Amino acid sequence: MKVVKKTSAMVPREDAHGGSGGRRLFVSDGEIKNFQGMTYGYLPVGRKFEWHNHEGMNEIMYVIKGTGVVRDEDGEYSFEPGDFFILPDGVLHEIENTCDIENEMVFVRVRV
Repeated sequence: MKVVKKTSAMVPREDAHGGSGGRRLFVSDGEIKNFQGMTYGYLPVGRKFEWHNHEGMNEIMYVIKGTGVVRDEDGEYSFEPGDFFILPDGVLHEIENTCDIENEMVFVRVRV
């Protein structure tokens, strides 16, 4: 089989960002050239993915469920389901859940 199929049930949920949230790592480093990973992220009520960056890669975030804010050094940007963000290589950012349900989002990271 040349096509790779994965289901949510096959991919275990694990801690992310030191346990502040969780994720399912659907595509891992090395599976696709220049592709670092694709995760389905979970951010509990009132929690943050604290300030961090991704050196040597661009990250895309697509919001599935919940509302909150993304911060960078220039400002704060609210999000809701259907929004997506491009977080360029090396940019410091923070993501915070500001609603009363767990946030769910997809993250894609590509090497630059």
